[in-house]
Amino acid sequence: MSVLTVNCGSSSLKWSVIDPPETLASGTVQRVEDHSEALTEVLSKAPLDGLEVVAHRVVHGGERYSAPVRITDAVLDSIRDLSVLAPLHNPVNADGIEVAMKALPDVPHVAVFDTAFHATLPPRAYTYAVPRAWNVRRYGFHGTSHAYVAREAARLLERPPEDVNVIVLHLGNGASASAVAGGRSIDTSMGLTPLEGLVMGTRSGDVDPALILHLRRTLNLDTDEIDRVLNSRSGLLALAGDNDLREVHRRIEAGDAAAELALDVYCYRIKKYVGAYLAALGGADAIAFTAGVGENDAVVRERSLAGLERLGIVVDPQRNAAGGPVISGDDSPVTVLVVPTDEELEMASQAVALVR
Repeated sequence: MSVLTVNCGSSSLKWSVIDPPETLASGTVQRVEDHSEALTEVLSKAPLDGLEVVAHRVVHGGERYSAPVRITDAVLDSIRDLSVLAPLHNPVNADGIEVAMKALPDVPHVAVFDTAFHATLPPRAYTYAVPRAWNVRRYGFHGTSHAYVAREAARLLERPPEDVNVIVLHLGNGASASAVAGGRSIDTSMGLTPLEGLVMGTRSGDVDPALILHLRRTLNLDTDEIDRVLNSRSGLLALAGDNDLREVHRRIEAGDAAAELALDVYCYRIKKYVGAYLAALGGADAIAFTAGVGENDAVVRERSLAGLERLGIVVDPQRNAAGGPVISGDDSPVTVLVVPTDEELEMASQAVALVR
C-alpha cells in the first residue's frame, strides 16, 4: 500500500512515499516560512501515482487521541484546539493536513500522534502533584520513534516485544528517554510539553519551576520571553554556544571549558534518567540509542553509560566506536544497542494498519 507521510515541523517539512517497508522517495524542505506553500510544491513533484493513504505527523493529541485516527473536519478542528498544548507544532501540522486533504481528496488521511505511544503511562507516571483544577498532566513525545525503536530492539534480541524491557534514548536536537515494558511505554522524560526532561539542543530540560518566578522578580522578564528562552535559547546552545554536538566536540578539542561542561551536563542528565528507568522497570534487557546524536556520537554513548557496570551495563569501546548495532560487551547483562529510527516507516505502518 503506497503511503505519503507528511511531517510539518516548526520550520521544516519532511515527506516520504513508502510502500512498507520500502521507502520509494523522500525529501526535506528546510527554513520553511509558509508550510502551505511548501507542501503544495512538494505535492506537485512527489511520485504519487497509486497513492492509497496519507499519514500526517501531529505532535500533540492530548487525552483525546491515544492511537492513529482517520482525519475528518472534526478531527482537524480538535487538532487546532490542541494547539494550546503545542503552539509551535500543532498549527502547522493542521495547515499541512488542510492543504493535503484539498490536493488529495480521494484518499484517506490519517493523523499519527507523537503523544499516542505514551498513552499507556500509568497515573503515577503522568500525574503532576498540583491542583486537579489545573487540568495538566505529562504526555510525552517522540512516540513514533520510541515505538519503532523498542520493537526493533526486541527484534535484535530475537525475542517478542512483549517479553522485553527497553530503555529508549532518542537523542537529537530534541531529546527524550522512555521506559518500555513489554512493548508499552510506562514512563518518559518529556511532559506536558516537549520542554521537560533531558538537556537538548536549545531546550533546557528539567529546571526548578520556581526559576520562572525568580526571573520575573529579579530580571523582570515576562512569561513569553522566559518561554522562548527555555525552548529556543537554552540547552547546549546556552551552555556551549552551539546546539550542534559536532561543534561542541570541536570546541572541546580546542580547549573550551564551557563546551566540556555542556557535554558533561548533557551526558549526566541522560545517565540519571537511565538509572531512574532501570528502577521503574525493575531492570532492563536493553538500552537503545537512536536519532542523530544517539546513532552517531560514540562519545555521548560512552559517557552517558560510564560507571554503570554494577548495574549490569558494560559498553565495549571497540563495538561502540564501530557504531553497533550491539555496543555492549559479551559479559554485559544489559544489551546496549544503536538502533536507527525510522519515524516515517512507523507512521506509514500505523496508517496502513488503521485503513485496512
